[in-house]
Amino acid sequence: MSELSDIFGEVIFAYSRADALADGVLIDVSETAKEAGFSVPAVVTAHVWEECVRVPEGCEGTQDESGRLWDVCWMAMVAARKAQNASRVKVELYVVRHEGRAAELVELVMAIGPGDDGTPVITIMFAEDD
Repeated sequence: MSELSDIFGEVIFAYSRADALADGVLIDVSETAKEAGFSVPAVVTAHVWEECVRVPEGCEGTQDESGRLWDVCWMAMVAARKAQNASRVKVELYVVRHEGRAAELVELVMAIGPGDDGTPVITIMFAEDD
C-alpha cells in the first residue's frame, strides 16, 4: 500500500490544534469542562468566547466570565448526555449578548474527535467556525 504522500505529494502546510491554541483561535477550557463532567480536554473557539463567555459591556456588575463559561460547559455536558455516543451534538443555551436586552437562544456545536496526538478532544463552536 502506498503512502498518502506518494499519491498527494508532501504536505505544504499544516495547522495543528496546538497552533490554534497558541494563536488564540481556540481557548482551553478543560478545567471548567472537567468540573462540568467532561473527562477529555476541551476548547471553545475565540468566536464562542467573544459571543458567549466574555461579559458584554454594561453587564459587568451582574455577570462574570467564569459563570458564563460554566453555562457553556454545563449545557454542552447536558447535550452530550442526551446525545449519547454522537461525535457532534447541538448545544443550545440562552446568553445575554447586549446590555439591556433579554437573553438570546444561541446554538452551538460540540464535536469530539482526535486531537493532534490522536487522543479524544472536545471543541465547542458555532457551526460556521467548523
